[in-house]
Amino acid sequence: MKTIVIAGAASGVGKTTIAVGLMAALAGRGLKVQPFKAGPDYIDPSHHTRATGTFSRNLDTWLLPGQAVVELFVRAQNGRDIGVIEGVMGLFDGSSPLSNEGSTAEIAEMLGAPVLLVLDASGTCRSLGAMVKGYAGFAPQLHLAGVILNNIGSENHFSLCKQAIEGSTGVPALGYLPKRQDLAQPERHLGLVPAAEKPATQEYLDQLAAQCQATMVIERILALAEHTSPGTTELPSIFPDHPLPAMATIAIARDMAFSFYYQDGLDLLAAWGAELAPFSPLDDGALPAGTNGLYLGGGFPELYADRLEANVSMRRAVLDAAQAGMPVYAECGGLMYLGRSVRDFHGTLRRMAGVIPASSRIDRPALNLGYRTVTALTDGPLLEKGETVRGHEFHWSVLEDSPGGNAYEIAGRGRSIEGFTVKNTLASYVHLHIGSRPAMARRFIRNCRLFREGRL
Repeated sequence: MKTIVIAGAASGVGKTTIAVGLMAALAGRGLKVQPFKAGPDYIDPSHHTRATGTFSRNLDTWLLPGQAVVELFVRAQNGRDIGVIEGVMGLFDGSSPLSNEGSTAEIAEMLGAPVLLVLDASGTCRSLGAMVKGYAGFAPQLHLAGVILNNIGSENHFSLCKQAIEGSTGVPALGYLPKRQDLAQPERHLGLVPAAEKPATQEYLDQLAAQCQATMVIERILALAEHTSPGTTELPSIFPDHPLPAMATIAIARDMAFSFYYQDGLDLLAAWGAELAPFSPLDDGALPAGTNGLYLGGGFPELYADRLEANVSMRRAVLDAAQAGMPVYAECGGLMYLGRSVRDFHGTLRRMAGVIPASSRIDRPALNLGYRTVTALTDGPLLEKGETVRGHEFHWSVLEDSPGGNAYEIAGRGRSIEGFTVKNTLASYVHLHIGSRPAMARRFIRNCRLFREGRL
């Protein structure tokens, strides 16, 4: 099971560009590439998917039990030639400063996968040897198989850096990307711009892949990828033995404003009996025919608030469905859309669906970021009262004109209450991975079926 992990020494060293380039280069060779992203990120996987033509999967050892991570990894690799895992933050950064929990290193160790460490070489040379020596010695059980350098100034610069690294550590330098502004990917307030909004052109991907082919030792990377030995799951623990027949239709908001979903979570819903019907709150005038449930994921509604406001018929359709008792689940951007209004970057107030008693505004200094453990305070479409689940929060917006939440109690914050439960609607800033508690998929589908039958 060929796999390689692309890890960064820190955030911002160029690991996404290098990971996407390597994926595109391998796909260009005719290989079936399965992309993965370590951690809870939604944006980087959209670029992986664009480069390979295959849905990228998230591997998160904090959100998911270890066996679930291995199962999802093995399942996704079936029929693929190679898996490429892009790391999160720095190699050893995760949920704890004292352990590898939730880090790229933990995933690499769990899967027995070799690691390529990405370093920014601008303005340095011999010091790179010290950095690699430190990373290699920090966790000797980890297979640090090689180094890829970013922002190399010339071939001579790479040659000197390669000597400094290999001469002091024995870890091979397997290639580089030069300083090229045309290969940098656009960013904004939550990181890279998602591919759903501004997909990389084929010309850009071809240039990036060609650069990787020219300045990376692809054959050696492929040979290293052979040395992967993940554990195996004897029986499915997340997915049913066989996909169940469709029992309910769940409409999924998918467009430029709403694109943050874990693909494995959607696959779990489908496997447990949901027919998934994508729709656009930006462009469609009504929910898909036969909708029995609604899932509004995260994204950037603040950037498209004018168009969301202008689509009055869709806002009315969502409000009518929620008021009729249809099961509705909304995360982060979905919560903002279900509120009364959104105040955008320019301070303009835009009306939203009005399902929940809150409004939101963009407030740059108030970044909310981190893992969360939440306990349901009421019965809802996904959880029963008292059930606990792990999630993740990442947003700049804040709520205003709100009476306070009633959906979740957040662990470690005293009596901190978050989210809204209104009839059969659950809206929260916390993103959940359905694989962390597969019963959520079954409960959501059951509630949607009961609504369809008039029994909810």
